[in-house]
Amino acid sequence: MDPTEKITALITPSIESMGYEIVRVSFTGGDRQVLQIMAEREDGTMTIEGCQEISRTVSALMDVEDPIVEAYELEVSSPGIDRPLTREKDFDRWTGFEVKIELGEAVDGQRRYRGKLLGIKEGNISLLADSNEEFKLPFADIRKAKLVLTDELIAANERGNKS
Repeated sequence: MDPTEKITALITPSIESMGYEIVRVSFTGGDRQVLQIMAEREDGTMTIEGCQEISRTVSALMDVEDPIVEAYELEVSSPGIDRPLTREKDFDRWTGFEVKIELGEAVDGQRRYRGKLLGIKEGNISLLADSNEEFKLPFADIRKAKLVLTDELIAANERGNKS
């Protein structure tokens, strides 16, 4: 089990019992090691107080279990407006918005896609590219996916329709 999976397994029960869902956990190395946790409530909201609450809980869990030997910084945040899409339900929730998707394995010789998200069905993400070509991309093969910051996304966010 890689460190990120181990940390996710360690913190998920506590975060969920507090009423939050983990969107993404990442651990980056280098000169400055950072453990980043993105979380939100079921309705997609997050407050500064929520970030602080999660930070205190994760810090306590990490101190007890000590899965990271080296010094690191803990960052807790909301996913933000141009958020990563990491769960199947994210691809349904953000249907109709522009996304960027990168696959681990190429589909028809292509790994990077950009277009309008049409949703997810039976483990495949449907995407309509600018060329009007529709792609079906396997959710299991996604390496990275995120919303693209557009005027439409900003307007939806301001109306409170999505996040």
